[in-house]
Amino acid sequence: MDHRTMFKTIVPTFIFIVILFGCRDQQITKPKDASALALPELNFNEANRLVRLPLDCLQTEYPNKLNQSLQDSTHLGGPKQLHPAFYGCYDWHSSVHGHWSLVSLLKQFPSLNQASTIRNKLVENISKENIMAEVDYFNMEGNRSYERTYGWAWILKLAEELHTWQDPLARDLEVNLQPLTNYIVEAYIEFLPKLNYPIRVGEHTNTAFGLSLAWDYAVVLEDEALKNAITSSVASFYENDTACPMIWEPSGFDFLSPCLEEANLVRKIYSPDKFKKWLDKFLPQLADPQFNLEPGKVSDRTDGKLVHLDGLNFSRAWCLYGIAETLPQYSHLKQIATEHINYSLPSIVDDNYSGTHWLGSFALYALNTAQ
Repeated sequence: MDHRTMFKTIVPTFIFIVILFGCRDQQITKPKDASALALPELNFNEANRLVRLPLDCLQTEYPNKLNQSLQDSTHLGGPKQLHPAFYGCYDWHSSVHGHWSLVSLLKQFPSLNQASTIRNKLVENISKENIMAEVDYFNMEGNRSYERTYGWAWILKLAEELHTWQDPLARDLEVNLQPLTNYIVEAYIEFLPKLNYPIRVGEHTNTAFGLSLAWDYAVVLEDEALKNAITSSVASFYENDTACPMIWEPSGFDFLSPCLEEANLVRKIYSPDKFKKWLDKFLPQLADPQFNLEPGKVSDRTDGKLVHLDGLNFSRAWCLYGIAETLPQYSHLKQIATEHINYSLPSIVDDNYSGTHWLGSFALYALNTAQ
């Protein structure tokens, strides 16, 4: 056989072998890639893992961030003295949504390993006397804007969760919470007409997030006055918005996406057809099946601000799942949402109180939305 004949024989064989082994490598890696996109299931074991976070801090008074506005020395006091219901988990709003997490998990998994402990703590904290003390705090001079609207929103989410929980304990807790629930509803209705412009940030004061949770409550409780106030605000704030700059997101401390939280709110208010037309102008890139959005990267989970980005990943996920639920043609967004959850979920149950005091609630809310 001459050299040219050998070359013609060997080269195709070599190429075939390279392709064959290359394909085998690809076949080996595909299941790994596919499993990375599998949504973690909120099953009994995962529920017991997540419940540790709020349960461990619900009655932990210190460290604590009171975020007070002091009018005089009579406003001074320890966290439990000032907020006998919601004094744990580092700050007031985290304590509130920690209570929501426990109710949500117990409602879904009544036989949780620490079910009796959870029930006892809920009874101790959400007592009639404790809730009246919380209302009194809001009525103190200078406190009308306390926790506006982030903490307000979580109170309504807690009230909604209690209302939909078919358990005798829930009826007692709902009655006890009612004076604070009523106060928050009235505060929303009073405040929203005064707010001439929405607050478009990635942290607590984000208007869209505050209205989104309040809307859920208003729908479930059939509160027409609150629904009307929110609908008017959405029309005023967001109806004519276009080209939201997703490229600016995330900011370094975001735990909410300004663009996606707005879209998630608007899709709850509008009909699907109207929302689709609005979304085509607001975030047209979401319609592209090849649209991609990387999870927020956390460089230091011991830093109370930098760990916010884990929260961003969960909140982005619940927004993306919500959009895909309203518009089935956007189902490709579910994979992006799942990637965001998978990035952060394995890392939140650790010893870093800067994250553990609140991230369980965000993870749970994202997983609830994905079910």
